[in-house]
Amino acid sequence: MGIEAAGEISSNPGEFIVALREAARQEPANPNRWRALADACFHAGLSVEADAAYQRATLVSVNDPVLREAALALASNRLDIAERLIKPHLKAHPTDVAAIRMLAELAARIGRLDDAEALLTRAIELAPGFLAARQNMVMLHLRKQRVTEALAEAQSLREAEPDNPAFINLEGVALAKIGDYADAVLRFEAVLKRRPKSSRIWLSYGHSLKTLGRSTESVGAYRRAIELQPSLGEAWWSLANLKSIRFASSDAEAMEQALQTGDRLTDDDRLHLHFALGKAYEDACSPQPAFRHYADGNSIRAKQLHYDPGWVEALVNSAVERLDASFFAARREQGDPSADPIFIVGMPRSGSTLVEQILASHSTVEGTHELPDMEMLARSLGAVDAGHIDALARCEQQELAALGAAYLKSTRVYRKTGRPLFIDKMPNNWLFVPMIHLVLPNAKIVDARRGAMACCFSNFKQHFARGQGYSYRLDHLARYYTAYVRLMSHVDRVLPGVVHRVRHEDMVADTEAQVRRLLASLGLPFEPACLRFWETERAIQTASSEQVRRPIFRDGVDQWRDFDPFLGELRAGLGDLAGD
Repeated sequence: MGIEAAGEISSNPGEFIVALREAARQEPANPNRWRALADACFHAGLSVEADAAYQRATLVSVNDPVLREAALALASNRLDIAERLIKPHLKAHPTDVAAIRMLAELAARIGRLDDAEALLTRAIELAPGFLAARQNMVMLHLRKQRVTEALAEAQSLREAEPDNPAFINLEGVALAKIGDYADAVLRFEAVLKRRPKSSRIWLSYGHSLKTLGRSTESVGAYRRAIELQPSLGEAWWSLANLKSIRFASSDAEAMEQALQTGDRLTDDDRLHLHFALGKAYEDACSPQPAFRHYADGNSIRAKQLHYDPGWVEALVNSAVERLDASFFAARREQGDPSADPIFIVGMPRSGSTLVEQILASHSTVEGTHELPDMEMLARSLGAVDAGHIDALARCEQQELAALGAAYLKSTRVYRKTGRPLFIDKMPNNWLFVPMIHLVLPNAKIVDARRGAMACCFSNFKQHFARGQGYSYRLDHLARYYTAYVRLMSHVDRVLPGVVHRVRHEDMVADTEAQVRRLLASLGLPFEPACLRFWETERAIQTASSEQVRRPIFRDGVDQWRDFDPFLGELRAGLGDLAGD
């Protein structure tokens, strides 16, 4: 009779646990023995011993041929094979925390984040000391934009193992997410002392240095990452994304060579290299090869995302049809009365970072960055599609006020000064302008607008770290821009004066007049510092961070015209807007 069977007839749990301890001692490489001991201790309330036994089972799980094969499948991204192996194993061994964590990782990779969270929660419940599962939970919190929870858990891991480079790095990533870039830099420097040949850490270090405005050092960090891994496409693109540097011909040759490394190159490396080469050839005034590389990079990314442009158009159609002037009049001033937020909305690459930097130079305004909180709030009502408008229309006065208060509470972590006003510069919030006005009726909204052809092409040649799935095909860009203009025009009609529009071309042509108009629309007195915005020292995350650290220049206004021969699909999709 085996130990497991004996447990079913034992009337003395303590005696049974003693027997399981002896069985584990005799077969220390058998994960089933440790798992049986862990289960018995867990049910007996011996949580410390259960935790230790679960962790021991995890350590020796490499001896389980099924889990070993599943781990290899995960490592090679053969997710279907991994799933076929892990699920039957978990059915037979439901408390195998190593298998639970593997299934959670699989779920996260395919976007089932709630399933991944439930699995990790179970693994940590069984084995609180299972640090690998807790590390996965931090990364999951970051993906779900729960930065406060991510930082708290990352700091807890650091307390458990203060010298673990992986945990120090994870804390640095979480600190960067909440805007504490100076502390993030210190964490990355601490990791690099232990792992000086980690190209990925050099990359993260470079990102934080760039955000802090330490551009020379960030270039050095990116260059070091490339020295360590010449095919690391993201490092090349990070250099290109500084906008303020020009690649040498030797750089273009090195990137072209990296593209020829065949199967060793991932799709992500390949697309980043194409975008960086597009920038290199554009700098060399060679628009044809530049466009070819931009198009190749976009094609790879579009295939990864499978973006459907219809949902945005359906949402806008629903908003235009249902949210008329009487709808807003009936709900006037029902949200939270706070006037703290200033929302800068619109398309990316529209001059929004310039507007943000100008406003953040005012003594009463704090610049944060692109905050995910309004979209998360919208998702709390249901899917963000045409049904979002239905859900919004059903909200009662108390719920509207509660939503506004929830936004203010969740964004508090990003505010580092005592200034009364703060900026949320998430461009995609144009989709939620009706909701913003309903839940925060006294918040200010600024629409940063740029000419359609210039703006859309600038998006096409920009690889975004996340989101903006519409930007990787010219026809999708045209449809998205058209939907954006349609919704904002509707808002102008039904809520006149609620949105102040800043046209980038006008800001470049007559900066002082446009800055004075902008400040007046927000009820703010003019301050000369707003005209010398490049002198304002603050962390800036976006692709335009280096550009707004110098005076306004006209270089990029008509840059798209060199590529006009290749943009027929975009022009046709935009129709009359192409002349805007």
